Amino acid sequence: MILIVDFGSQYNQLIARRVRENQVYCRIEPPGIGLEKIRELRPEGIILSGGPSSVYEKHSPRVNTGIFDLGIPILGICYGLQFMVAALGGEVIRSDKREYGFAELNVRPPGGAVFAGVEKKTRCWMSHGDRIGRLPAGFAATASTENTEVAAAENAKRRFYGLQFHPEVVHTVEGKKMLENFLFGVCRCAKRWTMNAFVRDAVSEIRETVGDKRVILGLSGGVDSSVAAVLLHQAIGRRLTCVFVDNGLLRLGEAEKVRALFGKHFQMDVRCARARKTFLDGLKGVTAPERKRKIIGRVFIEIFDREAKKIKDAAFLAQGTLYPDLIESRSAFGGPSAVIKSHHNVGGLPKRMKLKLIEPLKHLFKDEVRLLGKELGMADDVIWRQPFPGPGLAVRIIGEVTEKRLTILRNADAVLMAEIRAGNYYRKLWQSFAVLLPIKSVGIMGDQRTYENVIVIRAVTSDDAMTADWAKLPHDLLGRISGRIINEVRGVNRVVYDISSKPPSTIEWE
Repeated sequence: MILIVDFGSQYNQLIARRVRENQVYCRIEPPGIGLEKIRELRPEGIILSGGPSSVYEKHSPRVNTGIFDLGIPILGICYGLQFMVAALGGEVIRSDKREYGFAELNVRPPGGAVFAGVEKKTRCWMSHGDRIGRLPAGFAATASTENTEVAAAENAKRRFYGLQFHPEVVHTVEGKKMLENFLFGVCRCAKRWTMNAFVRDAVSEIRETVGDKRVILGLSGGVDSSVAAVLLHQAIGRRLTCVFVDNGLLRLGEAEKVRALFGKHFQMDVRCARARKTFLDGLKGVTAPERKRKIIGRVFIEIFDREAKKIKDAAFLAQGTLYPDLIESRSAFGGPSAVIKSHHNVGGLPKRMKLKLIEPLKHLFKDEVRLLGKELGMADDVIWRQPFPGPGLAVRIIGEVTEKRLTILRNADAVLMAEIRAGNYYRKLWQSFAVLLPIKSVGIMGDQRTYENVIVIRAVTSDDAMTADWAKLPHDLLGRISGRIINEVRGVNRVVYDISSKPPSTIEWE
């Protein structure tokens, strides 16, 4: 197990993903973690993440320096290296030349443990404005760049290593190799983190936690709640009750698919609350995206609460919370992420319903959840489903949400999905969806002048949704999508393609 101390890096989750890709379990903890907790976790190694602060600033994040006396191998990345240097008696100063982006890394012979098998000249990704002025006693520089004399350092005797650059990003050409060297060459980790082992441990833990009580799960049909439902069902069977709220904001045929899959195929106890009118009444006249989200969240909680009260002996509420959700919800991590939008979840329910919360996926990333679904025998069309927002089509309709506008978008989206699948692009894309704009444009259909709606097609590629690039779909595919939407969806006479990346744009429009 590897412990990652989060000093606020935008890449902290990426560090964790890189570790787990090597089948080694890891956890991200805030700098305030105590030494007793660290001893309890018994990590085979510690990674100190990067961060936006300078170690000489008054309120810069710090971890208990006692970690350097635990006899555990430590890898410091960027700020993590600078913290290690400062804590052990070295000096960190402001750099005359800041270094951001690509840099040529020169590994100094013999290179040290982290650079075993790495080319002597390689490209790395820098992001820092401070530099090492003086290394602590026992340390030696192991790499440099044109602007940074100490781009890497180590104290081999104490098994302390530091990299001024970011090995976790793809831009550092041999970064994966460097991390593997730390995990296996230095820490002697074993490849024990598999989904088979996770299922075994999770089922045992769920049974021990739940006992003979009943669990309620808010089922949406998305990957996370679907995998959580199947895992819980494997552990406790019919003592799991799934509540599916049909809010009328779903894709074409979505509600019927959810009921058929989980109710009939998996033989689960699924209760369906049909609440289309309630949601649409609440959204009447509302155009602001954040108000939409809050209204949908409030109505969802009211309906879910009402349905849950009908279920006797319920003691637990299950959610498909993932590790990134858990990390971002802890302000103590001190990370740079801000709340860009409110998330539609059932966060207020456990206290309101006097239920204990159970989150069986809370230590998994999205790609691991998909692997878990595969391990549980779930079909690819479920576990590889593209992300779909909790508020549904309401946040893909810019402006007021009405039944008529929902029908237009739902039908356009169905055409898009059909063509994306037929073109064998569904699994290649992180997300693909249609957006309905609050404007109309002039067109000619047959011999008649039209004044109809505009549909935007959005398709992006990404590894984790932290960044995303617009998908370079073939022109003939885009042409088929546009032609079919205009010909088949009444009320649309123009289709446009969104070629914005994240950042600066977000993936969703609202």
